[in-house]
Amino acid sequence: MAGSSDRARRRAREQYEAQRQARRERQQKNRKRFGVGIVVLCVVGLAVGLSAVFIGGGSSEAAKKPAAKATASASASPSASATTSAAAVTEPATHCSYTASAGGAVVKASLPPATPDYKADYAATLNTNLGPIKIDLANSKATCTVNSFVHLASANFWNSTQCHRMSDSDGLYILQCGDPTSKSSLKLTCSASSTVGTGGPGYEFASENLKGATYPAGTVAMANSGSADSNGSQFFLVFKATSLPADYTPFGTITSGLDILQNVAKAGTTCTYSAGGGVPKEKVVINSVSIKKSTA
Repeated sequence: MAGSSDRARRRAREQYEAQRQARRERQQKNRKRFGVGIVVLCVVGLAVGLSAVFIGGGSSEAAKKPAAKATASASASPSASATTSAAAVTEPATHCSYTASAGGAVVKASLPPATPDYKADYAATLNTNLGPIKIDLANSKATCTVNSFVHLASANFWNSTQCHRMSDSDGLYILQCGDPTSKSSLKLTCSASSTVGTGGPGYEFASENLKGATYPAGTVAMANSGSADSNGSQFFLVFKATSLPADYTPFGTITSGLDILQNVAKAGTTCTYSAGGGVPKEKVVINSVSIKKSTA
C-alpha cells in the first residue's frame, strides 16, 4: 500500500509540473506579441534570455530582479532590435496592406481601408481622465499607420481602456497605451499570469518613417513585437527624450498635454514588469479618441 501511495504522489507531482510548464510556455508565447518590452531590453542593454522575455504588460519571475542600468554605449543586439523585413514604401503611401495576425489577446477589429486618404491632414485627441492629449498625425510620412490609427479611433476601439505601462528610468521615458484588453475597470498588476500588454486588433502592418527616426519628447510611435511587420494597436507616448533604435514608427507629435504625461511619470509605478517599466501609479484612462480631418 505504501508503494502504491508513493507512486500516486509521484504521478501527481509529475502531472503538476507538466501543467506548470505548459502554462509557462503559453505565457511566453503570448508575451512575444504586442508591446515595447523589446525596446526596454535594447535600452537597458540586456543580452540574455531575449526570446523568453515579454514585450507587453505581463511579466515573469525575472521581474523580481532589478534590471541592468543603461549606459551611453548600450546598443541593441541583432536579436533584440526590430527586424526590418518590410519593403520600403514611398510616402505618402497610396496603398496599404493589413494582414490578419495570430496569437496575443485579440479584440478583433475590421481591417482599415487599403486606399488611404494620403492628402488629408489629421489631428487626434486622446480624451483621458486626466485631460486631453492632442496629437498632430504625420499622415505624409506614415500614411498607413495613420490610416490604421484613424480607423481604430473611428471604431471606438480604445474607448474605456487604460495605458498599461510606464517607464521613467534607464533612458526610456514612455507611457504605453492601445491594448484593447487593458480595460479601465481592471486593476493592473505585473503578475506573470497577466495577459495585459499582449492585446491587438487582429491584424498587423509594416513599419514606416524609420529612416533617421528619433524619439524626442512629444513623439507618438508604434509599439511592435520585434518585427517591422508586427504593428497593431499599441503605441507609446514619449514624455522625455528617449534613445531608441530607429525601429518604431513615429507617426505623431504631441501638441498639448505633455505635462499630463510628465505628471504621471512623477507619480511612478506600482510594480515592475520583467521587461522593464511597470503599471502607472497614476491611472490613465482613454475615454475616447477623437479625430479631426482637414484637406488642403
